[in-house]
Amino acid sequence: MEAGIPIWWISVLLPILVGLLALTRRGEAKLMGWVSAISLLIPGAAVFAYWLKGDIKAGVVDPLVIDLSKHGIGKFYMLVDGLSAPIVVGISIVSGLVAIYSLKYMLTRIEEMVDEGETPPSMGAYYFLYNLFAASMLGMAFSSNLIEFFVFLELSLVSSFLLIAYYGYGDRRKISLLYFIWTHVAGALFLVGVLYYGIHAGSFDVVRVTPTEITYVAPAYTILAAGAKLAAALIIIGLFIKMAVVGVHMWLPYAHAEAPTPISALLSPNLIGIAGYALVRFALPLFPDVFVSLRDYLVALGLATIIYGGLVALKQTDFKRLLAYSSVSQMGYLLLGIATLTAYGIGGAMLHYLSHAFGKAVLFMTAGVFITELHGLRDITRMGGLARAYPLTAAAALLGFMHLVGMPPSLGMWSEILITLGVVKAYAGATTGQLVVLAIALIIAFTISAAYAFITMRRIFYGQLSSDAEKLGVKPGFEVLDTFKAIVVLVAIIGVFYFIAITPVMDSLKPASEVIVSLLG
Repeated sequence: MEAGIPIWWISVLLPILVGLLALTRRGEAKLMGWVSAISLLIPGAAVFAYWLKGDIKAGVVDPLVIDLSKHGIGKFYMLVDGLSAPIVVGISIVSGLVAIYSLKYMLTRIEEMVDEGETPPSMGAYYFLYNLFAASMLGMAFSSNLIEFFVFLELSLVSSFLLIAYYGYGDRRKISLLYFIWTHVAGALFLVGVLYYGIHAGSFDVVRVTPTEITYVAPAYTILAAGAKLAAALIIIGLFIKMAVVGVHMWLPYAHAEAPTPISALLSPNLIGIAGYALVRFALPLFPDVFVSLRDYLVALGLATIIYGGLVALKQTDFKRLLAYSSVSQMGYLLLGIATLTAYGIGGAMLHYLSHAFGKAVLFMTAGVFITELHGLRDITRMGGLARAYPLTAAAALLGFMHLVGMPPSLGMWSEILITLGVVKAYAGATTGQLVVLAIALIIAFTISAAYAFITMRRIFYGQLSSDAEKLGVKPGFEVLDTFKAIVVLVAIIGVFYFIAITPVMDSLKPASEVIVSLLG
């Protein structure tokens, strides 16, 4: 259906306009933070309303279309369907609420930098870059055209690079450059593959919109013949780097650990997961034959990513670095679901994006609470017993870890059930030996995820209050529920809400996933 107003274009442009306004409103950081939050929450609220009415199942298309067909580019539609709805909601809710969370955190961070003799950009500059970053991620989720997607992809890279370079920790300029080079190479590979396809196809459209339905263009091999494999390789490798799949993940632990924590809360759950969404929205419809031929290898790569990321996370003593490696592991779940090439697996992967968005945002914001209030405390070996002083933050963190592990009442339970069902369906005809190997690999993957989650939870929050924490003045009753920590709790609660309100999400996700699977022939 067509939306009555250009709601998706408004959802992208309004935060950018608010960010531009923030540049001129010096000394009004609190106002700009709340206005930014409201502007970013609009698409999430709109999607939820469409979910309740059942309109997402057929897709909701923006009435404003940019037609560049005469230039060989195609049409820029903005749309939301069952596949993209979880992505939009995850970006909208997390970026909107983290905009408020940023107020206390970033003011503290800027003061620290000033005390160190630096001159960081103002809060106005922060909110401009922040809103540009969040809006560009929304734009990617709304996109129907490969060039349209790439434009927003590059905007997200530039804005996030500057946020790390200006406000990050450690050797932030070197780390931001590392992040820029890796992700720019990924974008370049993606672009070359896209150009190779689009020039031959005469258009970069992948999704076609008619008055009655949303369809996909013909597979690339009908146009490129043998050249389709080259285009597929470039696009898929570029997206794998963005996704931080094991083997091309090396940039992520540095960038996500040393970014300012509100940006870590957007980078890890939201930005890297969009690459997984792009695999489903663009790569799979264009190159179904390639995915079918590589299915077993991609399943193995997904399991390897889960296991490797989880094992390395277990070794970390820096809380944010642990969460960064956890993100590598969680991207393995997305890849595993997609690689099954089943409606269950693909639907589970999109749902896992939303679950990971809530869970990892809560955990990064928890780390930010300690960094802000306990003089930069990140070392897990110096923590312990913090639930005595921070009971609400501890409860929120527990829910965050439960999202990653897939335990009720977290949304992660539903996503991991669907992904597992996808694996079972994909290998229903396998031999007994193959099924045993696959079952063992899944058990190991799920166990490692539970291990790093709950071992970390115990080390940080349970037992006696650590001597290092006591030296910082921490004691039972230390926690004060201000807006800063209330946002952490609220994101955790919203994750539980979606665990309960799963029906409208699933009603739209199932048919959209089945359409993708039908393209496999």
